[in-house]
Amino acid sequence: MAVATLTCGLLAACSNGSDKPTLNWYINPDGQATLTELAAACSTDDYDIEIQLLPTGATDQRTQLARRLAASDSETNLMSLDPVFVPEFANAGWIAQWPEDLAAEVLDDDVLSGPAETVRWDDGVYAAPQWANTQVLWYRKSLAEAAGLDMSQPVTWSQVIDAAASQGGTVGVQADRYEAYMVWINSLVAGAGGEIVSATETGSDAEVEIDSEAGRAAATVVQELADSGAAQPDLSVSREGTSLPFMFEGPGEFMTNWTFVYKNYEPTDGGAFTQEQFDDLGWARYPQTVEGEESRPPVGGIDIAVGEFTDNKDFAFEAARCVSSPEAQKQLAVNDGLMPSRQSVYDDQELIDAFDPSLLTLFQESLESGAPRPKSAYYNLISGAIQASWHSPTEVDPDSTPADSADYLRAVLRSEALL
Repeated sequence: MAVATLTCGLLAACSNGSDKPTLNWYINPDGQATLTELAAACSTDDYDIEIQLLPTGATDQRTQLARRLAASDSETNLMSLDPVFVPEFANAGWIAQWPEDLAAEVLDDDVLSGPAETVRWDDGVYAAPQWANTQVLWYRKSLAEAAGLDMSQPVTWSQVIDAAASQGGTVGVQADRYEAYMVWINSLVAGAGGEIVSATETGSDAEVEIDSEAGRAAATVVQELADSGAAQPDLSVSREGTSLPFMFEGPGEFMTNWTFVYKNYEPTDGGAFTQEQFDDLGWARYPQTVEGEESRPPVGGIDIAVGEFTDNKDFAFEAARCVSSPEAQKQLAVNDGLMPSRQSVYDDQELIDAFDPSLLTLFQESLESGAPRPKSAYYNLISGAIQASWHSPTEVDPDSTPADSADYLRAVLRSEALL
């Protein structure tokens, strides 16, 4: 009895002492305070929404949700999904397909094309876009000026690495063995005109394409950074947060990172950064893999899905629409720098007041021209195989890594090798 009481205390949907159901909403930690406020605001006389916190990493988030849903857990009502996991969860029958009338509402013409595509699978809609994410090149203006790098023009990875090294600065990336490393590799390959895999609709029979000129161009960038004086000391374990302190230390850095960075450095009363430092923060389009070829920035974000096994599916759809509404998206953007998936929200005066207009334009352009990761029910295997074969970044070799990773990925997809 003691164990049962403790379990229900940790998971509010066991019982709330009344007939009013509680919908568990599993969220990732980004924007946690705002999401908690949204859960309260979107609760109604018919149901309450209770926040359940997922781990920090996208792969760990997927694992926790997959374990629950594979067991047909009826208390996983709402979930915040990294867009790359929507196909897998939909294909497995773990998340509910949206009825046509509700699907048309959450995917109207106001939704940007990139985020809209992430929630579709096999002619159905399986989630509502909540916020959209992309990466830009953040940099210290004084560092770029000292290096003589014209940031009003497109820049390449090689130019950025050379500029940083020439002044004793660094280049910040995400190269730990986790999902964000796959994000970097995917954008490097796409920026050279290639793909990691194609024909993903065939599942495990997808065509592996990474052993290509584009794959070698991507590996060249990784090798160039790893071998340069601009590599940060923690390169092989670097994550979104580890390169943030380098921006205003010494000469500074160039850093590819997500939209939250602007709010991270924004001066506040008693905050860590001054107005003078903030004024030295610049932003530009994601670097080109190959000079003259348009870069393909990463695309991410969060989609809101409804658990297939919930006993309160109608309520869950209603709650999902509320927490992904234009007003909800505006709050996440203004408070946390998590950008909207809807065009109209970018035109809201409150958002315009909260961000530099040129940055809002850059975010939208990056989302529209970005490189989504492979859309596949087998995405977890694809990502895991690439992470394993390209890590550590200090060992990446253009002459061998793309070919080796292609062989390994084919073997994993054919169940001839384990991750």
